[in-house]
Amino acid sequence: MCGIALVIGPGGQPSDLDPMMAAIAGRGELDERRHTPTVQAGTQRLRIVDREHAVQPWQSPDGRWLLCYNGEVFNHDELRAELAAAGHTFGTESDTEVVMTAFLEWGEAAVDRLRGEFAFAVVDLHTDDTYLVRDPLGVKPLYFSWRHGRLHVASEIKALVGVGAAITEVPPGHHGWARRGSGPHLLPHYDIRSTVPVEEQVTDPREAVDLVRRTLSESIAIRLRTDLTVGVVLSGGLDSSVVLHHVHRMHPDCVAVTIGAPGSKDLEHARRLTAELGVRHEVVDLRPADLGWRQMAQAVRVGELTEYGDIINAAVSIPLFRRFHDLGIKVVLTGDGSDELFGGYRMYHDIDAAQGERLFVHKLANLGRTELHRVDRAAMSQGVEARVPFLDREMVTLARRIPLAMKIGGPQEKWLVREAFADILPDHIRTRPKSGMSYSSGLHDRARLFKPLFPTLHRRNGFDLHAPVRRDFDTVLHHQGDDLDLATVELARRGDNTPLERGKDLLGAVRWNVEPPVRRWLAGRR
Repeated sequence: MCGIALVIGPGGQPSDLDPMMAAIAGRGELDERRHTPTVQAGTQRLRIVDREHAVQPWQSPDGRWLLCYNGEVFNHDELRAELAAAGHTFGTESDTEVVMTAFLEWGEAAVDRLRGEFAFAVVDLHTDDTYLVRDPLGVKPLYFSWRHGRLHVASEIKALVGVGAAITEVPPGHHGWARRGSGPHLLPHYDIRSTVPVEEQVTDPREAVDLVRRTLSESIAIRLRTDLTVGVVLSGGLDSSVVLHHVHRMHPDCVAVTIGAPGSKDLEHARRLTAELGVRHEVVDLRPADLGWRQMAQAVRVGELTEYGDIINAAVSIPLFRRFHDLGIKVVLTGDGSDELFGGYRMYHDIDAAQGERLFVHKLANLGRTELHRVDRAAMSQGVEARVPFLDREMVTLARRIPLAMKIGGPQEKWLVREAFADILPDHIRTRPKSGMSYSSGLHDRARLFKPLFPTLHRRNGFDLHAPVRRDFDTVLHHQGDDLDLATVELARRGDNTPLERGKDLLGAVRWNVEPPVRRWLAGRR
């Protein structure tokens, strides 16, 4: 994993990279750079695969091509063998060298062979033409800014604010070239919105359960090819518990970390599960009073997020990944994405099948700017690589083959996952209903006190060069009766909350934060 930064074009100086690299310093351990008269390239490298030899930016054997690469390609061993059979030789065991060699062998088609979580830039040092690519779901970020004939590329928005021009995201599943003198022309290499042929749909529930078990187990396993200690973000819910069971089998020295307030149900179930498995369990005690102005300002700055709910969740996520960093753990698996894949939202039961399928695709298509965005910034700010096995390309392909009606047709939400792993999950986990990460212990209502400040903090960081803070899409969707078209129109008409809506929300938050201590005080006087 890395943070990457590039400036391509005439008139550049090595010092141009200094503020960009400083902005993404938390993403890695080593500041590595290469310079030519027209290309300034750097990475903040987090050493995980072939830690001594995967030096970046990586240059092709003939010196023509330069790669700045963020992420990991989990099938790099298989690709290395295929490329070696085609006549290529390798000097390292790194996936970085495999990515470059795959590009040299297959060009743009190489992206279809990469199974992983990645974003990278390849520069032709003869012409300064630059190829940009981002993984199918947008697990890893990539942005660019164009000014005065120079292309600036970086892993985070904050690294491009100093350019002073509009900042554009490379969309998930897209790639393309920035030719000399023009900005990138990007096209999809993976289209989440494409229709699944009828003959490829899974219609037998037993087959669906078996496929979920096999595909997810393999997705987790391929992410555990490391000699490092592996961590698991354990919420105490279904998805992270499934992940922990698999990780523990392959890495018995794994460590689970749970964040929550004392007495929370999440913490109770997480403690019980880790005790049953014999897994080391670390708890980050986070009480509502611990979320103050400083923590929320940090969540805005680190997260670069554009929806209120995501910013609040970032405030909870940052201390969680900080604990992994303090433990010296670089590789962490999470359960993110299961709700989106397997119908874990109540709204799917309240709308017709056609609307439900559209919402399913919409949620997946937007994970790169919401949930995955939050996880990347919170983890990488602490020098931790978060891997998301539920959002493996093969998992997503499978989920799209299973009709939504089957996903929501069981006795409980995400019944396919529950049934697939019924033999390894204890009943207290398997039958436990879903609960949101920041709601279960009052953390969300505490953080709501600071919501009116989020847009101002966002603008002060310069993030409006990319996009402003706006209303949570899910809230707008709920108010529009879960009608995707109406919600899209409403959000386009009015992006942010009105002063009246902000006032009502703040009053509700104040009431929640004031009433409990008042009730305790009154009870003590009786």
